[in-house]
Amino acid sequence: MPHVLVIGGSDAGVMASLRARELDPSADVTMVLADAYPNFSICGIPFYLSGETPDWHDLAHRTREDIEAAGIDVRTDTRALEIDTASKNVLLSDADGEDWVAYDRLVIGTGAVPVEPPLPGIGLEGVHLLHTMSDTFALEESLRHADRAVIVGGGYIGLEMADALTQRRIEVTLLEQASEVMTTVDLELGSLVGEELRRHGVDVRTSALVERIDREGGGLTISGRGFAPVTGDVVIVVVSVRPDSLLARRAGLPLGMRDAIVVDRCMRTAAPDVLAAGDCVETWHRLLSKPTYMPLGTTAHKQGRIAGENAVGGDRRFEGSLGTQVVKVFDLAVARTGLRSVEATREGIGSVTTQTRTFDHKAYYPGATPMEIRMTGGRDGRLLGAQIVGDHRGQVAKRIDIVATALAAGLNVDQLSDLDLSYTPPLSSPWDPVQMAGQDWVRGVTHVEPPSA
Repeated sequence: MPHVLVIGGSDAGVMASLRARELDPSADVTMVLADAYPNFSICGIPFYLSGETPDWHDLAHRTREDIEAAGIDVRTDTRALEIDTASKNVLLSDADGEDWVAYDRLVIGTGAVPVEPPLPGIGLEGVHLLHTMSDTFALEESLRHADRAVIVGGGYIGLEMADALTQRRIEVTLLEQASEVMTTVDLELGSLVGEELRRHGVDVRTSALVERIDREGGGLTISGRGFAPVTGDVVIVVVSVRPDSLLARRAGLPLGMRDAIVVDRCMRTAAPDVLAAGDCVETWHRLLSKPTYMPLGTTAHKQGRIAGENAVGGDRRFEGSLGTQVVKVFDLAVARTGLRSVEATREGIGSVTTQTRTFDHKAYYPGATPMEIRMTGGRDGRLLGAQIVGDHRGQVAKRIDIVATALAAGLNVDQLSDLDLSYTPPLSSPWDPVQMAGQDWVRGVTHVEPPSA
């Protein structure tokens, strides 16, 4: 009866634990997590704070009782302090003290932590980083007494928080260092997101380099270069995340990009019988065929499932990620997958990107809304990626998933037109918007050679 010890109780850790028990019911699986909230959806935090999901308990993918019913020993409020890979023991600390726990297989799923920029004043009361349920409860308490909020960071969480706080009738200023918000899409689409934020009353200030936070009177004043000082009752700093890999570093495990844990395609680390998965590890990029750092919940679920399978004798391989993402910002949905031209160029890949504006379904059926699609392909016709912005009711997520599936299948841009996709006037057109974008790309490229075999 193998003992599988899993460190971390979020997406990767829970999936690893469940998969190990599913494949080997005799396995003794223990999952330890540093807080009291196993398997809570970090992605759902903005919707709890907005009031759209009023009960925080609903953010749990599975309750503790669900996990324990699968035969998993769940140890909450328990920290892993040290890993001894030679003796195959982990030093755990909880309210009762410290003890060494032996394992036959170890899965590290410690996730990521928010980047805390070195700003004077970042430790002031009312300044919040946002990642855990404890962070969420602290912010919720601050928001009860807030009329004005300043968000530092215009990425996914920053945008969702601007939406959430506006719904709470809190005045929001968003500061972004780049020239447009949402730098994971091209400027042409990021500008549309900025316009949407402003349309809903968010004061968006781009090219804003935050340098300090001060308490002045009853508020917090943020100052820096490229913007006039702004004051709020609450400041939320959501600039980025980094892998929580300190435990692995102390154990002597090799770290790679952005200090993420190095793993092979089977989620194995360099230490025998030690696997790792989720936001703490490097991710195999399916198009580039090399590791990168790409912290995504969908990826963490897949990697955790593979780590759990291989922890009980499997040999499953992670096929890689394309960075497929979608976010809702007020009435817009913004999605991407694969590579943008700027990313392809960085990798030495020649590419062409075209932009298509079309309706999400037949224009004669009521409610048709415009959709902007940027399609990227290699100069040899190879499909590389796409970005889409449209009304959140217009099935943007479905369209980006079509491209992600085509990328996984190795299709070229022209072959998008060969896909047999569904059609009815209220939902699409005989040529789906993604296919129309592919056809525009082919027309826009002077000469497209078939991809080499």
